[in-house]
Amino acid sequence: MRNRVWYGLLLVSVVGLGLASRSLQSHNAFVRNYVGDALWALMVFLGFGFIFRRKSTTSIALMAFLFAVSVERSQLYHAPWIDQVRSTRLGGLVLGFGFLWSDLICYAVGIAAGFFAERRLSATRPDTPTTYSSQRFNS
Repeated sequence: MRNRVWYGLLLVSVVGLGLASRSLQSHNAFVRNYVGDALWALMVFLGFGFIFRRKSTTSIALMAFLFAVSVERSQLYHAPWIDQVRSTRLGGLVLGFGFLWSDLICYAVGIAAGFFAERRLSATRPDTPTTYSSQRFNS
C-alpha cells in the first residue's frame, strides 16, 4: 500500500521539476524536447499511485500509460474550444498542443522510471507482520 504523504511530496517535486524544465527551454534542446514530457508522465504515474493506493504497480503503470496515450491522441483533435483551452498555460501543460510520436516514447520512459523506482523501493521495504488469527483459535 502506498503512503499518500510520500506520493504527494513526490508529486509536488516532479511538478516543480517539470515546470523548471519548461522554464529552461532555451538552454538545452534535449530538456526542451523530451525531459518535460517524461516528467509529465511520471507525474501521471504518481497521481494514479496517490489515488489508487492498493493497486499493483503494474496496474498503475498501465493506467498511467493509457491515460498519457489518450491525452496525446486527443491532440489530433482540433476544434476551436479545445484549442482555446490549450492556449492557456495550464491547458497547454496538461493537454499539450500537437501529436508527436516521440512524446509516446517520453511517456513510456517517465512511467518506466516510476514503475522501476516503486518496484525497487517496495522490494527493500520490510514486510508487514502477518497475523495468524485463525491459527490462534484453532490450536
